[in-house]
Amino acid sequence: MVKEGHGSGNEDHKSFNQFDVVQDYSDHHYAKTSPGKTTKDWAKTIQNEWKLLQRDLPESIYVRVYEDRIDLIRAAIVGPAGTPYHDGLFFFDVCFPPEYPRCPPKVYYHSGGLRLNPNLYESGKVCLSLLNTWWGSGCEKWSKSNSTMLQVLISIQGLVLNDKPYFNEPGYKNTVNTPVGEKHSMAYNQTAFVLSCKTMLYSLRNPPKHFETLVVHHFHERERAILDACSAYASGIIVGSSVRDGAKYACDKCFAGFKKSLDAHTELLAKELAKNRAQAPELKGDTPAADEIASTSLGQT
Repeated sequence: MVKEGHGSGNEDHKSFNQFDVVQDYSDHHYAKTSPGKTTKDWAKTIQNEWKLLQRDLPESIYVRVYEDRIDLIRAAIVGPAGTPYHDGLFFFDVCFPPEYPRCPPKVYYHSGGLRLNPNLYESGKVCLSLLNTWWGSGCEKWSKSNSTMLQVLISIQGLVLNDKPYFNEPGYKNTVNTPVGEKHSMAYNQTAFVLSCKTMLYSLRNPPKHFETLVVHHFHERERAILDACSAYASGIIVGSSVRDGAKYACDKCFAGFKKSLDAHTELLAKELAKNRAQAPELKGDTPAADEIASTSLGQT
């Protein structure tokens, strides 16, 4: 099997490999699921998946596989820029069933009890045509010959965590580019961003095993960008748009409710990010003081 040095929660961020082999899988969602009766071909297929992930992962996706449970994977996906999920970390646990690749992998989303996307349920269910858990046809569905785990992860990042997730719902697709549809989409993005902030809090307080270092350093590096975005959105800048674009909402009741909720979560985030910064002492001097950041972010309305 493809192997690298064993990862741990204490590894230095600069050497935090995008792909690594680890041992302890005790907190994995599928830890108590028996691999069942497997074959050499099954193991070989997973070995090829490891090689593909190790070689071709994009920079914003991180994967850990398990030496003693090759049927399990954990992945962290960074929310794409230009979406309500920007700068967030989203974690997924994966299990390759004994029938793999005749059937797709099982994927569980660490939701923290939040529904921030039509395709990501509070229960952890991930709805994606490639997983045969969402409608689709032809090449959109899982293919035992052509589909891969890498493709699943990239699809989640690009197709699920997109800039207008409201239209992920099949019933709303016919309202794309209509005044009503776009208004609902912007309101959905407001809610999605607040829930993304909640997810950040959840990840900071409960980092998944083997990703502790990634969580600390990712949020340390993105602290200013996250709080600046919160401040900009609270001033009326449309969620997901560039601050420099200057596009703003109409000052209606919908925005007023969003601003109140966002301000409350920004204050919580500022405090939690300050605690997080203390865990990255080697980078401590690179960012402003906590009270400076908090006052800057909360003071702009």
